[in-house]
Amino acid sequence: MEDAVAAARAGVPRLDLRRIRKVYPTVIANDGIDLAVAPGEIHAVLGENGAGKSTLMKIIYGVTQRTGGEMYWEGEPVEPENPAHARSLGIGMVFQHFALFETLTVAENVALALPGHPGLRELARRIETMSARYGLPVDPRRLVHALSVGERQRVEIIRCLLQHPKLLIMDEPTSVLTPQAVAKLFETLRRIAAEGCSILYISHKLDEIQELCHAATVLRAGRVTGTFTPSRETPQSMARMMIGKDLPAYERGAALAGGEPRLRLLGLSQASDDPFGTNLEDLRLSVCAGEVVGIAGVSGNGQRELLRMISGERMIEDAAQVEICGIPAGRLAPGRRRRLGMCFVPEERLGRGAVPQMSLIENALLTAARTMRLVRRGLIDFAAARRFAAACVARFGVKASGPGVAAQSLSGGNLQKFIMGREIMQEPKLLVVAQPTWGVDVGAAAFIRQSIIDLRSRGCAVVVISEELDELFEVCDRIAVIAAGRLSPAKPASSTDVEEIGVWMSGMWPDAAAGAAEMRNAA
Repeated sequence: MEDAVAAARAGVPRLDLRRIRKVYPTVIANDGIDLAVAPGEIHAVLGENGAGKSTLMKIIYGVTQRTGGEMYWEGEPVEPENPAHARSLGIGMVFQHFALFETLTVAENVALALPGHPGLRELARRIETMSARYGLPVDPRRLVHALSVGERQRVEIIRCLLQHPKLLIMDEPTSVLTPQAVAKLFETLRRIAAEGCSILYISHKLDEIQELCHAATVLRAGRVTGTFTPSRETPQSMARMMIGKDLPAYERGAALAGGEPRLRLLGLSQASDDPFGTNLEDLRLSVCAGEVVGIAGVSGNGQRELLRMISGERMIEDAAQVEICGIPAGRLAPGRRRRLGMCFVPEERLGRGAVPQMSLIENALLTAARTMRLVRRGLIDFAAARRFAAACVARFGVKASGPGVAAQSLSGGNLQKFIMGREIMQEPKLLVVAQPTWGVDVGAAAFIRQSIIDLRSRGCAVVVISEELDELFEVCDRIAVIAAGRLSPAKPASSTDVEEIGVWMSGMWPDAAAGAAEMRNAA
């Protein structure tokens, strides 16, 4: 394959960008970018959050029109007018923020991207065949609003693959996939690249880029700062090229001993209100002050339902099944749970973590109004809210022109940093967070993970639900697994490894009854 790629490079590039420039009223997103991709080449684009990667991909896909520069497709000048035009050329894109209609089924969403008027029954069969072939399980009859983030990402990938693209753009495609699913996806990408499809691959996971990609281009502040061959580099050297310095080492320290329980699940059982969802069965867990407990699992195994039970988005008939800071909380609304000392970061940034059209100041008010005293005598203290939002932007390195900008104007990684910062700065007694570093660059991910560790060291109890096993082992003191709505015992991270947790993710952990009894004794 390397020979095929080398030969292709000697010919006409499939995609050739020359001096691409994109200027917005308050920022220059792309400033004279040159980039060429050969047929059959897997080409990585690296950069910090806000470096201009997603903007460049949107220009290629016709979502955004460039301000200047030239784009050549198979040697001919081209100006993609819109995504439909780009798809007609043979360009497909898997977005970091999903472009799906929540009230439609998977099959209906896929049909919207395909030419003509495909029959839904036949299309559903094609989706099932494609999902089985590439190890991306998804039910074509399910409504999108009932899918987890990981399942929605599978839909996006399958929708692109059904179009048989000549160039496939993938923006953080593995951010919520399990290691097994990532390995299967890489097999798929190598196969379609060997068949001549070019791939533009955006990821912050440097080990993936080293394993998968033939070439890489680094962006910083909207400009190309270098190109290299990933197989000749290390993740550490790639990180230095991307952020301009070495990644900091984590300062963990030991978990605090003898902390009081801040979250207890006491036989939590609940039928899902989604017919395609996952029922929770006798979940038992105790998370104490001064420790981080991680919950691993393949997307769609009950994480969504569990988060709703803990956050208060869905109440429980038996209030005692969820206990927060010693108080039975199963019947308490989200606001009441926050008043007990809980903060919460959902996996969906836009829509649940933040309101897209609202400013960062207004989004800060949504969860921090009471704890940070942003409302006084029933009136909003906008000066205090602005100070809090500005402090969050500064402390967590959020790239924004100011706290008054709309949440939807931020890149995905920068919005994630703001939401994490907003919750951490409230100094909660209990922090529950899903996918804390999804789509965040390596430097920011290291900072967020250290912030979680520091919060734990100050006595907070932290629950991290993540599908990135490396992340869980970096920040967690104990790790449990959720599979088919059941929860394994929480095992000290120091006495297990990725291989064992991977086996548990299939539901195969030792005697669950004994594990549940151990959890009750620990609680």
